[in-house]
Amino acid sequence: MRGLMQGDHLLISSLIEFVSKHHGDSEIISRRVEGDIHRSNWQEVANRSKQVAIALDKLNVPASSRIGTLAWNGYRHLELYYGVSGSERILHTLNPRLHPDQIVWIINHAEDTVLCFDMTFVPIIKSIHQRCPTVKHWIALCDESALPTDSDLPKLLSYESWIKDQSVEDYVWPVFDENTASSMCYTSGTTGNPKAALYSHRSTLLHAYAIALPDVMCVSAKDAVLPVVPMFHVNAWGLPYGCAISGAKMVFPGPALDGKSVYELVEQEGVTFAAGVPTVWQMLLNYMRPLGLKFSTLQRTVIGGSACPPAMINSFRDDYQVEVLHAWGMTEMSPLGTLSNLKNKHLKLSAEEQLKFRLKQGRSIFGVDLKIMDDSGKEVAHDGVAYGDLYVKGPWVIENYYKNDGPSPLVNGWFPTGDVATIDPDGFVQITDRSKDVIKSGGEWISSIDIENIAMGHPSVVMAACIGVRHPKWDERPVVVVVIRPGEKIEKADLLAFYEGKIAKWQIPDDVIFVDSIPLGGTGKMLKTKLREHLKDYNLPGVG
Repeated sequence: MRGLMQGDHLLISSLIEFVSKHHGDSEIISRRVEGDIHRSNWQEVANRSKQVAIALDKLNVPASSRIGTLAWNGYRHLELYYGVSGSERILHTLNPRLHPDQIVWIINHAEDTVLCFDMTFVPIIKSIHQRCPTVKHWIALCDESALPTDSDLPKLLSYESWIKDQSVEDYVWPVFDENTASSMCYTSGTTGNPKAALYSHRSTLLHAYAIALPDVMCVSAKDAVLPVVPMFHVNAWGLPYGCAISGAKMVFPGPALDGKSVYELVEQEGVTFAAGVPTVWQMLLNYMRPLGLKFSTLQRTVIGGSACPPAMINSFRDDYQVEVLHAWGMTEMSPLGTLSNLKNKHLKLSAEEQLKFRLKQGRSIFGVDLKIMDDSGKEVAHDGVAYGDLYVKGPWVIENYYKNDGPSPLVNGWFPTGDVATIDPDGFVQITDRSKDVIKSGGEWISSIDIENIAMGHPSVVMAACIGVRHPKWDERPVVVVVIRPGEKIEKADLLAFYEGKIAKWQIPDDVIFVDSIPLGGTGKMLKTKLREHLKDYNLPGVG
């Protein structure tokens, strides 16, 4: 017997309709590429997203066409999020930090028909447009007066001119099946070509509901939310949708992600909640510390993308009274998998005991099922001790990659994350390593994340990466690659001594390598593949 309930489809257009109707005056603040601060609201975003939809109709862009974006976090990009997906096209956010050759490969693989870009990226457009035959329309996110006229550019449309004359008075969003594709994000492609996750309207709305939950990101109409995580990085972790479902104010940083710019925006706009990767927050703290600055409104921040060092969590809590919510997820998971909110029973624990939970990647939330498997394919206990390969499944986890000619990545219906982890009885996940980064020494595993976190706890260390180096007796031994804070000095012996008492003696790195910088990928993660390549001729001390 079927339930007697209405069968409205879960569509992204319903989000923008809801927020414009009930939270239309909630602000949308953007630092633009032009350098000024632009003020809008959800009602205006809703109207302009309809103008985008109509403008695409007038270009005769069919449903399911991929619309590419090379853009920073801002109101125009937000309008494209809703105008493209709401009109049954597919939003394809491109990462401008990738090499132009890789951007070309991704555009051609996705077969983008329209490409919208911020003026920052005009040099990229110059270098790639002749190699992107599927792109029929190039739209610059600017006023007509700012449209570049260089002869080595394709014919361009100004975004503002493109949408300005479209009347939305009688426009009605199309209705279609909720399982229709809504947006597309490519993985970083650190091994082989990038792969595309193709999200649906249903998966996106369920994910938006999840991130707004009190035990997850707790996004509400009382919040002013600053997504420092780029909108080209897994749809800014779903915040453009989670904020709409909640009616929150949004504050977009544009291209200015330096510590000074982020701090000023937080203070000027009364930001209560922010989200980003550790490298961005490190720049922010490095700016604030020497000036003795404090936050007046910021209450919590979600940190994900890579493991958050304990020193950063402690600094936010002790120095700035900001709660850090550690999170974990993947492009293939839309991306949220876990988030480290405490339970009631943890509230009476000391700050030191609570930190043990906050340092984990978080606990499972409804919508993502988790399990860990050993090398023999047997599921292991969720006791916080046994570790194995982490698998996930759920309504916002992919079942396959776009245009995948090979077998499905799923194993008996579960997606293999490539992470090695433990899960405790309360559902808290501790990522001990990426399976490709695990260091196996004398038959025992060493967590590179633990070694990096300890190094980052040293007051003179800005960034640290741990990799395994071949050893004739132990197979592999860890070395830690370190960037020192400007103006400070530290000896190898001092940093190695810093590890004593914090991990087992046999896990202490065999060497410290000081470098000026550690290579980062387009999403701010450390590129250990490049680090290994740079150190391919390195030999451990005393080992020929």
